[in-house]
Formats: sequence, structure tokens, C-alpha cells
Amino acid sequence: MGMLLEIKNLSTHFNTDYGVIKAVDRLDLAIDEGDTLGVVGESGCGKTVLALSILRLIPSPPGKIVSGNVFFNGVDLLKLDSEEMRRIRGKDISMVFQEPMTSLNPVLRIGDQITEIIKLHLALGRKEAMDRAMEMLSLVGMPSPDAIVRNYPHQMSGGMRQRVMIAMALCCGPRLMLADEPTTALDVTIQAQILELIGRLKKDIGTSVILITHDLGVIAEAAEHVAVMYTGQVVEYASVENLFSTPLHPYTVGLMESIPKIDAPWGRDEHLKVIPGVVPGLHNLPRGCTFQDRCPHTMQICREEEPQLKEHLPMHRVHCWLYEQK
Repeated sequence: MGMLLEIKNLSTHFNTDYGVIKAVDRLDLAIDEGDTLGVVGESGCGKTVLALSILRLIPSPPGKIVSGNVFFNGVDLLKLDSEEMRRIRGKDISMVFQEPMTSLNPVLRIGDQITEIIKLHLALGRKEAMDRAMEMLSLVGMPSPDAIVRNYPHQMSGGMRQRVMIAMALCCGPRLMLADEPTTALDVTIQAQILELIGRLKKDIGTSVILITHDLGVIAEAAEHVAVMYTGQVVEYASVENLFSTPLHPYTVGLMESIPKIDAPWGRDEHLKVIPGVVPGLHNLPRGCTFQDRCPHTMQICREEEPQLKEHLPMHRVHCWLYEQK
């Protein structure tokens, strides 16, 4: 399988009263056809802005994609006009937004919202579009899709609304689906069902997936490759197996150690490990490595020069001076 999406030197900035926010900063990333790429990191590290940049949905003003290329199937999306991008959104690249209750229109029935996309991209009539909508709702495991299409969003649970969002994202057979925190605010049972659903549909339809989350457990279960983001950059990229067996970047190690262990000796003088400090303001990033004030291995060079994302192990890249020969 070939490469489906390749991002080169992408930077997305926001002009604010505090200065220029570098939400995505010179980012490089790629995903192959049929792959699931997990993008993980703390809130505010640029994960959602990355997805919105791919679809060119950055609100302008205050946001702007200031540099880079986003090649989708060999075509640079940043060079297309608005009409060409509108034809790609929803059809070739779709997105499952973070909160389905705010993403679904509360005054339109579910069937009308799904058929709007189908009629726009597949040029089907109303009856054919509604049949397609019910077919997709059945595919994502919704009971009685003929009744669901007549419902409003508030009449369904959070898990059901998330399934509707996935059905909408897949109704035109996209080649790439961006899933932004698809299991947020769902209980663990529904979360497991949604992740299983995404994996099964990916195989059935052949869609590649970029799975955005802050939960390493979700990454371990659903992704094949992982990009760890911090302050708008990828600081580590590897397969799921390599990342969990050999995390390299101190930030990745900190995220791993922050996960509660089922056999942890609670009740004694043991505490859950946390990453010290806070994420620096994106409008005033320090010189050198942006993780320097939170890192237990900070060296002088970390405060003077920025490291590059380089391959340290086979197919395992890291953005850290610990692994570079100066």
C-alpha cells in the first residue's frame, strides 16, 4: 500500500491579544493507505488544529496556515480553491468531531443531516439518499435505523450520537477519516464498542484513520502507528509496539508513567507519577527544546538549540538531544 497523506513543514498560527499562537509548528507527518495513526498528547498540544488544518477548516481570522504542504493522494490540499476543497470534505476526507451533541444540528432530524451529505456528494435523490443513510446506521450497529432517521439528536444517548457521527463520516466512503477524541465523555463499555466499530469499519470500507486522543489506552487498542505531539510538534513517531516497549522521548516516558497501574501499591507512601510543570504558552515558547523546563534530563544544549525529529531506531523517530550526536 502506498502513502495516502503526507504533511510537510505545516505551521498553523493564530493571532491573539497575547501574541502569535503557534498551534502547529513545522510539523511533518504521513499515513499510509489502510493504516490507523494515533495522535496523542496533552490538551492544547495542537492535535485538533492539525486535523482542522488538513481539512482547511481553520477559522480565519484569527487563524492562518502560514506554511507547509498537505499532500493527499499526491495533490496539495493547501493549493486547492474553496470549491475543490468542498468537494473533498465529507467525500474523500471526513471528520468525526469531538462532541457529537454540539456537532449535530439540534433542530434537524438525524436522517436529514445524513442525507444532506449524501445528496451533495453522491448526487442521489431523496429516497435513495435516505436508504443509504439507513444502511450506514445499520452498519454502525444502530437498532431500528428506520426509526433513528426520524429522531432528533437530543432523543439519543451519547454513544448513539457518536455512532451517528461515524455513520455520517463514512456515508460517502472516504479514503481518510479524522476521528477527534471519538470516545470522550463515553463510559468505558461504550468506548470499547466505538473503538471496535472504527476498527471493523476501517477493514470493511478500507478507510485510513487518524485517531486523535489524549488516552494512551485508546492508542494501544486501536492504532498501528503513533505520533506524540507537544507544543505543536511531533516529538516521537513509532509503531504502537515500539512506542510502548521502548518509549524514547522524556515526554512520552512521562505520559507512560502517568498511567495508573492496576497493581500499584496504593495505601503505602506511593503516589501516581505526574509530569512536573505545565505546558509553556504557545505564544512565548522557550528557545531550544520546548520540553526543557519539565524534563529530568535537560542539558545546556537543550536551552540553546532545538533538536530535530530524527530516526534513532528503525522506523522510530524522536525529537530530543539525548539521541543526537552534536
